[in-house]
Amino acid sequence: MDSIETTKTDEHSLNLHNKALNGFPRSISTNSDDEKNAKSKPKSMPNGLRKGLKHYPDYIQITMPVDSRNKFPLEWWKTGVAFIYAFFNMVLTTVMITVVHERVPPKEVSPPLPDKFFDYVSRVSWAFSVSEITGMILVALWTVQWVFLRYKSIVGRRFFFIVGTLYLYRCITMYVTTLPVPGVHFQCAPKLHGDSYAQLQRILRLISGGGLSITGSHILCGDFLYSGHTVILTLTYLFIKEYSPRHFWWYHLICWLLSAAGVICILVAHEHYTVDVIVAYYVTTRLFWWYHTMANEKCLKTSSPTNLLTRTWWFPVFLFFEKNVQACIPCSYSWPISWPPSCFKASCKTYSRVQKTGEDVEKAT
Repeated sequence: MDSIETTKTDEHSLNLHNKALNGFPRSISTNSDDEKNAKSKPKSMPNGLRKGLKHYPDYIQITMPVDSRNKFPLEWWKTGVAFIYAFFNMVLTTVMITVVHERVPPKEVSPPLPDKFFDYVSRVSWAFSVSEITGMILVALWTVQWVFLRYKSIVGRRFFFIVGTLYLYRCITMYVTTLPVPGVHFQCAPKLHGDSYAQLQRILRLISGGGLSITGSHILCGDFLYSGHTVILTLTYLFIKEYSPRHFWWYHLICWLLSAAGVICILVAHEHYTVDVIVAYYVTTRLFWWYHTMANEKCLKTSSPTNLLTRTWWFPVFLFFEKNVQACIPCSYSWPISWPPSCFKASCKTYSRVQKTGEDVEKAT
């Protein structure tokens, strides 16, 4: 009897010692206890969890290390900055057109320059309207596609920065070299000779009409080098193809045909010299490819003696927009507006099975 009581006392002391160790409750169970516990196991829990909760009602939540840094931060405020940049350069372009218009020589004094395309292809009057309609279709397609992109904020600031930079270049080229009109069919608006109020009205008319001939807002001459219509036709196609699934070959083909038809119609209408279109295509494609190559390759975001792309004047602006984007953007889509809205959704917590069962045990005790 004394030995039995001594054994029970030792077991009791050992249990108390284990419970006090590191604040973790522990207990020693006998074979008979295990048999009883096995008979009363809840059927809804795994065996190991059942036995662990029976012996150790307290639990420890183990947090797994996760990558706390988001690879694709939205940063909508940067997209807003890029939009302001693009809008400013487009307004600057309309201002520059009104300035250059005053310097365009009359077609009676300076006839159109020789152009090989014009030598072989006669002018078609309605072709320029077709070009503008195809451009509007491409812009509409790209806008709808952009709205459904998951990372639309990143893609949006890329588009706004590139189109803003292209129009900034266009302001420079049309200002430094004023070309005569490409055809005798041009009916340029009268010159204002310094009337600032009338020039402001022309600027507002250009902006409100989008600078399109079909809206009646494109009545000024001089914005030839390089073609703004070619910029939009080319850039929208490049973005549509880049941010759409690769197996949508039919969609890419349709957009390419629209873009190519629009560019050809510009030349067929004799609204731009051939060099205007070639320069616009070259500058647009190179800026698009350079920017996206630098954005997709992490090593090109750091300055080094071998990375000559960092010598571009817009590299600091590029870093401002892209330094937090850690990888190539996947081509994924999402609904632009979640339904039901978050204000109507019931708040809930996500529990693991261990957490939920542990709380149930605490409530039961």
